[in-house]
Amino acid sequence: MVDIRIVPDKATLGARAAALGAQAIREAQSRFGHANIIVATGASQFELLQNLVAAEGIDWSKVTAFHLDEYAGLSEEHPASFRRYLRLRFMTPLGNAPAFVPVDGEGDPQAETTRLNGLIAGKRIDVCFAGIGENCHIAFNDPPADFDTEQPYIVVTLDEGCRRQQFGEGWFPTLDAVPERAISMSVRQILKSELIVLSVSDERKAQAARDALEGPVSNLHPASILQTHANTVLFIDPPAASLLKSA
Repeated sequence: MVDIRIVPDKATLGARAAALGAQAIREAQSRFGHANIIVATGASQFELLQNLVAAEGIDWSKVTAFHLDEYAGLSEEHPASFRRYLRLRFMTPLGNAPAFVPVDGEGDPQAETTRLNGLIAGKRIDVCFAGIGENCHIAFNDPPADFDTEQPYIVVTLDEGCRRQQFGEGWFPTLDAVPERAISMSVRQILKSELIVLSVSDERKAQAARDALEGPVSNLHPASILQTHANTVLFIDPPAASLLKSA
């Protein structure tokens, strides 16, 4: 069951989501001496990352940050590159202190998934920061998502709804410029996280939020799988929560 927390605006959403995640990082460092986290990108993470990098009491030199997903064939210099996004908004403010495991989509995607799978295998993931796409995807697991694979990272094909979202958010000049394939953390790997902190905002996510939270668990609405996770906390603003019966 997802713990739904409706907050008044994006600024509050980012602050509270970051505070919860920062607490989990501090607790992991206290217990284990090190924390492993998963960091996400996209418009939903702007305010969260701004607050997370300013959080007090975290020894970032004792954090390993895994990356959720990246487009296949996209240079890190491209404005839409998620590696670029995280280096600018996460790594640079922290003085590159965390150990960062980026997804490199420029080479052979299958070879990259093999590399990443070896790096994350057996790792305890203390907190995963994520969002939900307009098509209800989680990471780049578009519908119909693979709910069965045990591979931590997989190569996926992006559906039209996902590609339209990336174009609509201004990351690409045209729809045709949006890549058709990506490397994504799998659904089952995301579910292995001890805590999942979701950030969802804007009215355009309202239908996806309802499908994820109040519909049946289905790979046609990939984020609905989070209903089965033991510790998922969703921070959502009123526009995104507008179709929820419980809002």
